[in-house]
Amino acid sequence: MEKNRLTWKIGGKAGEGIMATGLIFSQSCSRGGLHVYDINEYPSLIKGGHNTLQVRVEDREIFSQVKGVNVLIALNKETILMHRDELTSGGGIIYDSAEVLDSKELREDLRLYPVPLNNIIKEIGAETIMKNNVALGASIALIDYDFDIVAGVIRDTFKRKGDRIINDNTKAAQAGYDYLKKNFPDDFNYKLEKIGAGGRMLLTGNDAICIGAIKAGCKFYSAYPMTPASSLLHFMAANERRFNIVVKHTEDEISAINMAIGAGFAGVRAMCGTSGGGFCLMSEGYGLAGMIEVPVVIIMAMRPGPSTGMPTWSEQGDLKFVLNASQGDFPRPVLIPGDNEECFYMTQEAFNIAEKYQTPVIVLTDKNLAESHKTTEKFDQRRITIDRGSFATVSELAASDEKTFFKRYRYTENGVSPRTIPGTKKGIYTATSDEHDEEGNITEDIGNRIKMMKKRMRKLDSFAKELKQPELVGPGDAAVTIIAAGSTKGPIKEAMMMLEKDGVKVNYLQILYLSPFPSEKVANVMDSANKTVVVENNFTGQLADIIREKTGKSAGHKILKYDGRPFYPEEIHREIMEVAHG
Repeated sequence: MEKNRLTWKIGGKAGEGIMATGLIFSQSCSRGGLHVYDINEYPSLIKGGHNTLQVRVEDREIFSQVKGVNVLIALNKETILMHRDELTSGGGIIYDSAEVLDSKELREDLRLYPVPLNNIIKEIGAETIMKNNVALGASIALIDYDFDIVAGVIRDTFKRKGDRIINDNTKAAQAGYDYLKKNFPDDFNYKLEKIGAGGRMLLTGNDAICIGAIKAGCKFYSAYPMTPASSLLHFMAANERRFNIVVKHTEDEISAINMAIGAGFAGVRAMCGTSGGGFCLMSEGYGLAGMIEVPVVIIMAMRPGPSTGMPTWSEQGDLKFVLNASQGDFPRPVLIPGDNEECFYMTQEAFNIAEKYQTPVIVLTDKNLAESHKTTEKFDQRRITIDRGSFATVSELAASDEKTFFKRYRYTENGVSPRTIPGTKKGIYTATSDEHDEEGNITEDIGNRIKMMKKRMRKLDSFAKELKQPELVGPGDAAVTIIAAGSTKGPIKEAMMMLEKDGVKVNYLQILYLSPFPSEKVANVMDSANKTVVVENNFTGQLADIIREKTGKSAGHKILKYDGRPFYPEEIHREIMEVAHG
């Protein structure tokens, strides 16, 4: 008997409520005090295609998905055929009994639970779409979980749709639960049991970014929908009135960044969001923000390329792109969080960096981090600090002897010049995309160009001195040192636990800033390591290239994955074992 260690998966056609049902299951487990990590898969189609949502549940904190499904809910036969090989020995399949299965299509060690989903729906007089909840209820019965918790989640999920919808969905789930209990023996080897009252949040990375932005005082958000950044727009729009935010669904990504730049110029904290293709369109505006020194936060959620690539899948192929986007030299701070907590706190940090150093800042994520739910402890609001940077005060402006325009781009030792809010008396200046003097007047003078370039670039030097250095996690005498960035953090942590059980010592250095890059720290770690491995979701090993460029040192090994799927910890475990014993 395996208790409180389960991987549950639901699959079917788009439009059958796959994501909604999966999220109800995730939330139900979280409310029972269990730890949850879920991951969705869906094709880049407007309508149709095969959708899945996989939920991992345990009674300890978990950090990623794992291989091996214990319970599969198949709302059509295609789901069985596509995912039968993922099932563990003794795993169960809940499916519509109207489907005809050939015994040759399935392994003998699997448990089959045919349930008349459509017939049950007809008997209770509910809508056909609710057969997903019949199957959900059957799975709850199979694993002996508390149905009252599930009913509570269903009630909260559909509360805006009225009592009839709540009652019908609850009735559908109850009917599935009762059918399985009545018609099958209670001998399934995987069980879930409530262990507490819950209290943790169940969030995606995009949820955490939005909450972090709101807590940071973001008052303007603009975007054109683009997977996997679209849910940022949905979240911000749903909360704009509650938190007094202006949210703009723009006609394209060019407008999105230009609107955010305008909002930042006007003195409010502004953010925009997109994915790789949209950021291509934003790149000219990105350079504009760098030239006129306007603070703006850009959320860039990676997906596979080139071009449209695989719009609804995950990859880390844009590391070099964001470091070199737009023409010319200007400070390009790039933060790359690896989990929900880091999404929350680093988004707030991004706003502080943007305003303190008066520059655009990128927060880089990917589809896996952006859209996967994970149970997360409540954030510590005492860690939130707001740094609005350097503003010229009204009294300072009144006392100034400047006869014409405000010297917005005054030469300073740290590269940061005081700024003013439009409309401030004696605070008028010109903001232009051309090279300019201290007042913003266009000039191509050699001496001015050199001084202005040095002024702008000194900001990155100043920020680098404050940079939080990455920490090496794990034993100092490790056989293998892993270096990685972003959402690979979760599967790496899971793989490290597996390796520890196998007696292989490993440690891990997580890169949190691609720019300015922590060159000295990374070089020192690589010098002291026995063997180094860089883990990343792309074909060319872009992080390894950045490390070599910034430190002059090459990683001994690379573990690369570029099929549009995130790493499984089992894959990292296998590769590290080979490196350790090679």
